[in-house]
Amino acid sequence: MRIDSHSAASRHRFPVRVYFEDTDAGGIVYYANYFKFAERARTEMMRAAGAEHAAMMRESGTMFAVRRCEADFLAPARLDDALEVETAIVELGRASLWAEQIVRRDGQDLARLRVRLACIGADGRPAALPKRVRAALDPAPGPGPQRKERH
Repeated sequence: MRIDSHSAASRHRFPVRVYFEDTDAGGIVYYANYFKFAERARTEMMRAAGAEHAAMMRESGTMFAVRRCEADFLAPARLDDALEVETAIVELGRASLWAEQIVRRDGQDLARLRVRLACIGADGRPAALPKRVRAALDPAPGPGPQRKERH
């Protein structure tokens, strides 16, 4: 899996602590919990960018749904580890986006995720990204997400 490098300004970092509830019987983070960590980090990245989910739903009647998720698990996280999830939007489409996320401990990559989010309306059908959300997630100037006009 390729994780593109962008400027530090286009990457969001979110701290996560591993609790007992996140682990299996051996004290290792259960694989599905990496998706929970990534979801929290994406939500906070969007909030920091000014594209809160609740506001998006209230203002445009649209929301994001995970369309695809790819994950590479490289090394285990363990009980009580202090982790960091780095998130970057790497591609914006008309009705979807790709986010790349890395879960790290002390600078070591533990998991790499690539997530495609689809923008949908209340009827569950694809909807164009709201202009305010697109502007918030597509920083300019400088390196940032690629623009694609497909979904």
